[in-house]
Amino acid sequence: MQLTINAREVQGVTVIDLSGRIVAGEEVDSLRAKIQELLRNNLTKITLNLDQVTRVDSTGIGALVEAVINTVKQGGQLKLCNVPRLVHNILHTHRLLQAFEICATEADALASFQNSAPQPAA
Repeated sequence: MQLTINAREVQGVTVIDLSGRIVAGEEVDSLRAKIQELLRNNLTKITLNLDQVTRVDSTGIGALVEAVINTVKQGGQLKLCNVPRLVHNILHTHRLLQAFEICATEADALASFQNSAPQPAA
């Protein structure tokens, strides 16, 4: 597996630092499992820090979209920060930018949680 997932709490937000590749197989499975674990524990303010992500395939993009949908269904919010140009370009090409709230930095993402009202559960 070439994806490292480290979760930490900052200001009531779970920040998940991802490093490596978000691709089909163990990498995507482990990311999905981590998001599901957080949601089961009612941790619904989530930021994915993509600063160290080196590759994303279509399955990885699907997992990111799925993570947003599942988080919103639980009444939470999932935001992306430090999105590498490679990932941004893939999201843009597939017209998925609007599916995500993308923040330039982790600090911006944390601040946006403080300034936004919780989303109602779908």
